[in-house]
Amino acid sequence: MTESPPPMITADQPANAADAAPRRSSRSALATVADRIGLQNLSLLIALIVLVVGIVSQTDKFLLTANLLNIGVAVSLVGLVAVVQTVVIVSGGLDISVGSIAGLASVSAALAVQATGSTGLGIAAALAAGIACGVVNGLIITVLRVNPVIATLATLSAFRGVAFLFTNGSAVGVLDSTFNAIGSARPLGLPFPIIVLVVVAFVVHVMLRDTVAGRNIYAIGGNPVAARLSGVNLNRYRLAVYTLSGVGAAIAGIVLTARTHSGQPASGSQGLELEAVTAALLGGCALNGGKGTIIGTVLAVILLGTLTNGMILLGIQSFYQLVAKGALLILAVAIQQYRLSRTGVQTGTAWA
Repeated sequence: MTESPPPMITADQPANAADAAPRRSSRSALATVADRIGLQNLSLLIALIVLVVGIVSQTDKFLLTANLLNIGVAVSLVGLVAVVQTVVIVSGGLDISVGSIAGLASVSAALAVQATGSTGLGIAAALAAGIACGVVNGLIITVLRVNPVIATLATLSAFRGVAFLFTNGSAVGVLDSTFNAIGSARPLGLPFPIIVLVVVAFVVHVMLRDTVAGRNIYAIGGNPVAARLSGVNLNRYRLAVYTLSGVGAAIAGIVLTARTHSGQPASGSQGLELEAVTAALLGGCALNGGKGTIIGTVLAVILLGTLTNGMILLGIQSFYQLVAKGALLILAVAIQQYRLSRTGVQTGTAWA
């Protein structure tokens, strides 16, 4: 009888299958973790841990409960705006008027509360202002076919100008304790602005991930022509996305008014647009649309808030914070461009 020859071992096949099993198991475990968390989110978590370790090694004040809650409250405004900015960017757009909308909503809430003494009417006035601004942005972009950057750059100036006209350039005091409790109350031991951010982020996260509308928003940003051919009404969705952005900015304006006990046409809201875009891009959004998650954006907001808080605790001058945020924005865009070039995706937004 002739014996069959032993199986040949190729260069890419391990000689001992038992030796390869641990390596496969290790790789699969790492791949599972990366798939569940997301490579971008995992990178943000690692960066956050490294940053926290660096700050803690220099000061023992960072991990105090009061300081951690202060970080949460401080990032609530940026977080609220960044969450809705994520939806806009995923759809292939950009809204750089959100800071001005927050300021106009803040003024609207303050004037309504001052005139009526009603917390409900103050909130309604702010939301109405945010919805109106969002609709204006959406109509300019969908009906007039103006590029989103140009359109919202123009309305950034226009909305802020309206806020100054309403107040003659000065803050409007709010003495209503019920309204101001929005910024100072601590249900469940947590500052209310943090709870508002968590609720808004959760709702928008579920909307993007688990609903038909969310999938259509990703489709519009990823390939607007294909989305239109599949029956998606692009203009309707874009109008809805910018309206949602206005609502998110209005909620941020309400929180700002309650925290400062005054309606602020610019102070506190100016610059929110830059921080929101930075957080969204750092969190994994692609400028050409079709990619991004709320979890990534929230992690980026926490990272930026931790960086700012750490620099304050270490006595670093404030203008260095601006330099750091600008550098992070450039880094985030550069990383996205590198990834797109690796996958062969062309940059730029197509408007069908």
